Amino acid sequence: MTEIFISADNIVSPIGLTAAENFSQLKQHVSGIQLHQISSMSQQPFQAALFADGRFNENDQQKKYTKFENLLITSISDALSKSNIEPADKKTVLIISSTKGNISLLETEEASGSLNKRISLNTSAKLVADHFQFINQPVIISNACISGMLAMLTGMRLIQSGQYEHAVVAGADVISKFVLSGFQSFQAVSQLPCKPFDAARDGINLGEGAGTVILTSNKKYSYGVKIGGGSVSNDANHISGPSRTGEELSLAINKTLQASGIFAKDIGFISAHGTATIFNDEMEAKAIGLSGLQEVPVNSLKGYYGHTLGAAGLIESIISIQSLKENLVLPTRGFHTSGVSQPVNICSSVYKSTGAHFLKTASGFGGCNAAMVFSKQ
Repeated sequence: MTEIFISADNIVSPIGLTAAENFSQLKQHVSGIQLHQISSMSQQPFQAALFADGRFNENDQQKKYTKFENLLITSISDALSKSNIEPADKKTVLIISSTKGNISLLETEEASGSLNKRISLNTSAKLVADHFQFINQPVIISNACISGMLAMLTGMRLIQSGQYEHAVVAGADVISKFVLSGFQSFQAVSQLPCKPFDAARDGINLGEGAGTVILTSNKKYSYGVKIGGGSVSNDANHISGPSRTGEELSLAINKTLQASGIFAKDIGFISAHGTATIFNDEMEAKAIGLSGLQEVPVNSLKGYYGHTLGAAGLIESIISIQSLKENLVLPTRGFHTSGVSQPVNICSSVYKSTGAHFLKTASGFGGCNAAMVFSKQ
């Protein structure tokens, strides 16, 4: 099977504009989550990780790019600057992940046929692809909160199929009234900074940002980390409620380990989805136990970034790649006392790790689950 290497990456978030800046901030325990009072988004104050007002908004006279598209362009630009891979190469494909894209335009523009076209992810993908002069048609992945991970898996599989040699995988989401009110309607938004896996957890914080990973089959472009394998599954349980047993995420984890040619004992740490909702964290804890990983150090990065939706899988994978390279596991911000029924080794402080592999998991509405293994070369 063709090996897939990481060539370059980037994170654009409220706490940094590069992967290195973001990782440095997290090592200092800096979080982007703050209390916001924005009447156009919510009548009540809310905790979220948002960019400063006006940051990445339309910034040219033609208003060619939206905030969502500017985030993608900024992230992709930085990643490409660190790689010798060319967008115009016929063996390079662009993959974009998002859950909501330009949906916020529904709040500011009049309903029309042109608006329907403008909010289409196809429109955004073409604008971004044309900006960088990609010659291949971009691929769009939008599958709830596993979108970022599924985009990486899609890139891996397209390369392994022989269609491409390189994949530029980018994901972004912007928080708007539409997005926030949706989670509020589920009573899933915490009024305090979120507490993944903690006994006092009571919901998520949302966040906005972008992440880019450049994948390649050419080892000379690698910066020392590769994708071992990945898998997806579905609970077939409920449109918004996760599995009550964790068996389906465990299935994805076990298939990922098998595809990577390693065992549970080889995993150095787990970067969990860890949304801080009652049911998601419980389901993940059960899945981790069913997979024989209950003693492996686990963290969630939602306490730093909030839930960045279609960018979450990318941002959290990139931070974990940095952790793998520096042999340390970041703590789970907000965690104090375990609040799940199964024993899980949640990191509450910086943990030194010499492992060669880490596992990333994600789950989302509709019962979707994803798992991936990243390994040192």
